Amino acid sequence: MAQDNDARLAFPERKRGPVRAISTRILIAIGCIVLTATIVYLERAGYRDVENDHPIEGWLGSFYYATVTLSTTGYGDVTPLSDSARLTNILLITPLRFLFLIVLIGTTIEVLTERSRQQFRYARWRRRVKKHTVVIGYGMKGRSAVSALKDQGHSVESIVVVDASNANIKLANSDGCAGVVGDARREEVLRRAEVPSADRVIVATDRDDVSVLVTLTARRLAPHATIAAAAREEQNIPVLRQSGADVVIPTAESAGRLLGLSIVAPMAGELIEDLLEPVAGLQILEREVTPADVGLSPARLTAQGEIVLNVVRNGVSHRFDSGGVRVFQPGDRIVVITAKQSTHHSANSRTDPQDPPPLKPGRSRT
Repeated sequence: MAQDNDARLAFPERKRGPVRAISTRILIAIGCIVLTATIVYLERAGYRDVENDHPIEGWLGSFYYATVTLSTTGYGDVTPLSDSARLTNILLITPLRFLFLIVLIGTTIEVLTERSRQQFRYARWRRRVKKHTVVIGYGMKGRSAVSALKDQGHSVESIVVVDASNANIKLANSDGCAGVVGDARREEVLRRAEVPSADRVIVATDRDDVSVLVTLTARRLAPHATIAAAAREEQNIPVLRQSGADVVIPTAESAGRLLGLSIVAPMAGELIEDLLEPVAGLQILEREVTPADVGLSPARLTAQGEIVLNVVRNGVSHRFDSGGVRVFQPGDRIVVITAKQSTHHSANSRTDPQDPPPLKPGRSRT
């Protein structure tokens, strides 16, 4: 429960394992000692054992001086007397001593540095993140939603994932998304994900009751955002709409209908699968009409390779079979089926990552 109350923002990063980190520090420390002992051995005539009043001899004395000096123990029984030995201590051994000490206290420094770096990254991210997409729940539905967003041209930097599972947030980080660990039903968790400044919220939790509470909270924080929610049971669709969802997708029923369609009409089912599959040959796009499209009829655009399904004009959606749109006007938005590799309107028809999703028929956006 304490984990739910403490929403933490996680960024994508490359982490080293603890064994590798400790091994690296040990190797650096040993390297410092060996290098220092070698330097002292090469200039052993300039170092004197004060107690016996004679220069140090052999590798044992060199390693003894190296370990005592680098660890700052400094018994004083071996001292540099010649000018060259003292200069070597100043220019070489002292920096090695600093490096050795940094390695010894590296864990503490790393923790402090990591906290400072995370705070800096969060402050910078918070200043930059605007009109982004928040995906709540990173199970199969959430991951598929993020994949669809990336296929439509959204950058991963504009996607924030919220999930109560550390493992799921790590998956989101590995996919390049920032993540917030916490219970999305809590307002402070959604605020941590900057939901009030988001343009789009996708609710992809595994339970409908959780989805309802999350949708209510998200709608209160972001009254103008577009909220899409998944429903496991069809009877919960009206509840999610009343909670503030603009679009509700019945996941189980949709999958079942697609299975039934694939059995009764295999080619029709294959076409739907082709539209949904990100690597397939067809895709559904929503875009604003270009100057070249203005004055054309939907049938004319279809003849050019884009099948027009829907036209949104002045916030009102007109389906292809309504006959409400004769020709395209400036400011219209259209939903089309096009080939995945099609270059038609490639410069202007690409979906803007900041564009809202299509409206439902007869629904206007405020």
